[in-house]
Amino acid sequence: MSVVIVGGHDRMVMKYKEICKKHRCKVKVFTQMSANLDKQIGSPDLLVLFTNTVSHKMVKTAVEEVRRSNTEIVRCHTSSATALSEILKPYATA
Repeated sequence: MSVVIVGGHDRMVMKYKEICKKHRCKVKVFTQMSANLDKQIGSPDLLVLFTNTVSHKMVKTAVEEVRRSNTEIVRCHTSSATALSEILKPYATA
């Protein structure tokens, strides 16, 4: 399963990647708005938006990009490791 995380804290990027690896997910993490974010997102199975730590422009860009594909979008106000782990539990492959 492929996951894209938009938002969150810069210092948590490695932790986000560890959690996704534990749940057997491939992950891309974007904590800052890049010039070509829309081209980098691709078509993941799941888009996680940490809404507390992300700009409106970044959310809009990410949502518009994945609407073209069959991507599930999960919005979460907190950007903690526990929150990400809880989001991924239903999608984890045993």
